[in-house]
Formats: sequence, structure tokens, C-alpha cells
Amino acid sequence: MNGRLCIFGEVLFDHFPDGRRVLGGAPFNVAWHLQAFGQRPHLISRVGRDPEGEAVRSAMRSWGMDTTGLQIDGRRPTGRVTVSLENGEPSYDIVHPCAYDAIGDLDGTPADCGLLYHGSLALRDDISRQSARKLKDRGAKLLFVDVNLRPPWWQREQVLAMVRQAHWVKLNHDELDLLSPATRGATGFLRDHGLQGLVVTHGAGGAELLTGDGGRYSVKPRAGIEVVDTVGAGDAFASVIILGLVRAWPLDITLQRAQEFASRLVGHRGATVADAAFYRPFITDWNLER
Repeated sequence: MNGRLCIFGEVLFDHFPDGRRVLGGAPFNVAWHLQAFGQRPHLISRVGRDPEGEAVRSAMRSWGMDTTGLQIDGRRPTGRVTVSLENGEPSYDIVHPCAYDAIGDLDGTPADCGLLYHGSLALRDDISRQSARKLKDRGAKLLFVDVNLRPPWWQREQVLAMVRQAHWVKLNHDELDLLSPATRGATGFLRDHGLQGLVVTHGAGGAELLTGDGGRYSVKPRAGIEVVDTVGAGDAFASVIILGLVRAWPLDITLQRAQEFASRLVGHRGATVADAAFYRPFITDWNLER
């Protein structure tokens, strides 16, 4: 695919019950993984003029990421989420407002976004929502929307409006049920919104991928996977789906590789891994250095 890979949305710190602070946010996590896979994504986000904002910039620089799209806000703080775990599943208390709610100046954004990714959380306020709309109006060849329904920061019709503009959508089965009548299912959702592709994740049940031309693929994780932390597993999955679209992999292989990578990530603490060696087997097996 020609053009730059552009990732729009939140960057934040997840704060866990044991006192850990972990850098994350779905778009940031996706961009981090894609950088590790050699894709040089352009992340468009905003942080506060505070120690956590500087920590974000430092982490990006150390990982070799492009920081030109990272805006600095002198009034709003860097994003923060308090994460709690119940029966191994995360729930989130998301601070509002914060810097990523006001992603504004797009002057440094590439004019040739081949693929534009955004989620739903960062579009909860008008400033960032308008900026995302401007990016879409520039005519990205492929728009990938990653649905992340985080109560109370979403409205059904607003999210469906994002979906209708998209070419590809990723969501989990619970989010599909919230956005579409159960009688419609994944196939109905795909058709109702005229999508090229739809990815539905089912946690330990694996995932399925559907296409507008009738293709349908499914995958399940292998037995015996060690699960340490499920936070960020969906972002890992999305990053490899995007990688497959950019590199024109067959869709069944793309889905298998996305599951493989997400299954490996849940064996580690945190949504990203700051060790290039973690990614090396995938880079080698997937011939990404060619």
C-alpha cells in the first residue's frame, strides 16, 4: 500500500492496583507494535506539559518512533486511566478531560496517509473529533476504525457514524452486541455498514474475519497459552491485522498471525514490550526484513 501509515488517538498511562504505571492507549499500543515491525507509523496524539508527557516523548524517542505528530498541551494533563481487574478481566476509570481530547493542529501530518487508524475513545470530545474528520476528508485510501466502548465515554449513534465511514472495523463480541441487534450478527453488521472487512475478537475463543465479498475466516488460540495480562491484547491483534493489510498478506494468514502475536503478548505484563528481541521471531518468520 502506498502512502504513510497514520495512527490517530489517545496516549495515556494505565495505573494498576499494585502501583504500576504502564504507558498505553490503544492507538499508541498499535503504533508501538507497528514501529517494532518496521512500519514507521505517524502517531497523531497530544500529551500534557507535565512529567508524564515527557515520559511519553522519551519512550517514543527510545523506540525510534516519529514524535512530530505528538502535540503538547499547556492546560490539560496527559491521559490517565485507573485499571482494576475482576476475574482477570480489566475495567477502566478514564480521566476526563485530558490532552488527547484536544488533538488540534494537523500542519505536520502527512498529506498521503495510505491507511488511517483511529479508535472511538479519542473522539469523545469535539476538538479531537473535528481533527479526525479533517484527516478523513484528506482522502486516506483505507480507514480502519478500532471500536473501544469505554463507559460512559461513548454514544451508540456517534460510534455507528464512525463505522459507516470506515473501510475496516475491529471490535469484540460484546461491542458487536451493543452496537447491533443480536439477530443481525457479524454478517449483518458488515452488510448494514457497507464494510470491506470486519474483525470480531472473542477473547479466549479466538476471532473471526469477514469481508464484503463473502469471505469468512476464523482462528482460535492454541491450547496451554500462559496468560499473565490481557490488557492490550486487542491492540496487538489490531496491529497485525493492519500490518497484513499494508503488506497485502492473504487474509487467512493475517488472521492467524494476529492471533499468534496476541497470544504471545498476553504472556507478558503490559500492553507493549520495550524489548526488540520480543518481536524478532515474528519479524523473521513473517519475512518483514525483505
